[in-house]
Amino acid sequence: MTFDLTPTAAQHDLARRTHEFADEMIRPVALDYDQRQEFPWPVFEEAAQRGFYSPLFYRDLIGDPTGLSLPMFMEELFWSCAGIGLSIVMPALALSAIGQAATPEQMLEWAPECFGTPGDLKLAALAISEPEGGSDVRNLRTHARRDGDDWILDGHKMWIGNGGIANVHVVNAVVDEELGHRGQALFIVPGGTPGLKMVRKLDKLGCRASHTAELLLEGVRVPGANLLGGQDKLEHKLAKAREAVAGAKRSGSATLGTFEQTRPMVAAQAVGIARAALEYATAYATEREAFGAPIIDNQGIAFPLAELATQIDAARLLTWRASWMAANRVPFERGVDVEMGRQRGGRQGHRARDPDDGWLGIHHRSPGGEVVSGCQAVHHLRRHQRDSADGHLERPGGHRGHPAAACGARALRGSVEPGLRPRRPLRSRAADAALSMQDRVPEPVMRVAMKVLRPPGK
Repeated sequence: MTFDLTPTAAQHDLARRTHEFADEMIRPVALDYDQRQEFPWPVFEEAAQRGFYSPLFYRDLIGDPTGLSLPMFMEELFWSCAGIGLSIVMPALALSAIGQAATPEQMLEWAPECFGTPGDLKLAALAISEPEGGSDVRNLRTHARRDGDDWILDGHKMWIGNGGIANVHVVNAVVDEELGHRGQALFIVPGGTPGLKMVRKLDKLGCRASHTAELLLEGVRVPGANLLGGQDKLEHKLAKAREAVAGAKRSGSATLGTFEQTRPMVAAQAVGIARAALEYATAYATEREAFGAPIIDNQGIAFPLAELATQIDAARLLTWRASWMAANRVPFERGVDVEMGRQRGGRQGHRARDPDDGWLGIHHRSPGGEVVSGCQAVHHLRRHQRDSADGHLERPGGHRGHPAAACGARALRGSVEPGLRPRRPLRSRAADAALSMQDRVPEPVMRVAMKVLRPPGK
């Protein structure tokens, strides 16, 4: 096979159309939905009208043999707002799980129910994570047992995107305890099924325009037809799992297959967030003046911005490579290929996202503590910072802590860990601090301070 990361004309057109949609329909309302934590139904309707919210659209993205369509789409979408972007793509993870496990008849029945149609929109959720074991599928406690022709599910799910409000819940449950994670199956649980209860909607740090919930399943009864793949396929799978256990061999699952298929989405979303933050920071540094010139003319600001732009480009290329590998079934080396893209995309742009870092002089506050300048930039940068640092970015289907979830707290958490900010000389850090205080310090004092902090002559 030939390794090629050259986007086609159709992929460039997809990125352009997605960017237009994100710029026109999402960015103007992103702050409002983020602050109110409301589900963005009007944006959904427009996404459906433009063809970005349908099972056929995501089937084509996931099935792209080059692997580039999905990360290009995700970057542009999350460039506008991670919360709204996460809401729009959430059903795609459930659809991917259905596609991995379902019979053709089940696919035809349930795929349309995950999205609906313009004017009659629907939602889907993938319910994997649990309070005790997080996303560790080897530690699931939700069980399903046969009762005649039906299945009865009992369990507790946590961090479930669209949980409780979805029309379709794809639930992972144990059907054979002795087989552990190999003895699991996926079930369709329609919204409103007796026993399916939303305990609470989670109040999140970031991605606040998306709905994430805690669920209980208490005696949830579903017909045998809702077992994805059907009974014969399940029996065959369990028989192979017993052989694998006896021979100490590895065996896969539809759930892990879904994560493998969609894992590069996390990195692409991180790249989109970092790119947006960098653009806000660059625009602010270009517009803000200090001592009669834009602050971007200062090397202490221009050079870090250039470095961030370089690192974001590197993250994008790593992400595209991982996407190409996934599409062409090239094995990941212990997940390192995806993790490099995730961590690079997540960590870069942190200083651009962080208005409290002070290096752009954005965080000017009055004695009462409120922001008195650069206010709009502060709001947008804080939103991007919260979206990237929030754990729910990593688990659009409730899959916590695994690189396959469609959206990268573990990678992005690194962006706020100690020791990750670039080390700079004391003079540079002092100069940044002085610039951040220049609105509150008399000009004569500032002139003396900047003279002292000026780089030494040759």
